[in-house]
Amino acid sequence: MIATVVEGHGEIEAVPILVQRVFNELLGAYIDYPPRPVRQPRGSLIKAGGVERAVGLAAESRGCSAILVLIDADDDCPRELGRELQKRAQEARPDLAVEVVLANREYEAWFLAAIVSLRGERSIRVDACVPDHLEEIRDAKGWLSDHMDTGRTYHAIDDQPALTDRFDLDQARRNSQSFRKLIAKLDRLNNALTQS
Repeated sequence: MIATVVEGHGEIEAVPILVQRVFNELLGAYIDYPPRPVRQPRGSLIKAGGVERAVGLAAESRGCSAILVLIDADDDCPRELGRELQKRAQEARPDLAVEVVLANREYEAWFLAAIVSLRGERSIRVDACVPDHLEEIRDAKGWLSDHMDTGRTYHAIDDQPALTDRFDLDQARRNSQSFRKLIAKLDRLNNALTQS
């Protein structure tokens, strides 16, 4: 079973949906719906002892044999911060398969990568198109609000799980390097689970 660590309130519901969809639809591996994630604010996760504590809490989930830590890169270099957090998280729980993924710049950038598949969903305009340099957009949530019907704004707690359930994973894989990284890391966790 894969336990997860997230930073935002919307990800509490969205990330288990995402993990199950990637496993079932892209990796061809069935997994049960992951348990409720451990949520820690990003600032707490990246400071000394933060990711270590969160991974320790996730490891307490019944049947846990792998852990995914998923946070936004924001303005940090995803490669550098990801490498540091990966090392710290794995050292905290060397007995488990642990993978750290940073969405570049935000989780919602993955929706932008597959925005064509989301036209008409959650009030997203029917003319919404994948933006250029989507992983450089600093406010993907704002971009989504700007591309919703008049009077509607993106609300992570409500919209993030619903859009996670609907966006085209193949479109996101084609258009987003950080989404491809997520798939690769989940594939590693899948391999670890099948070998244990």
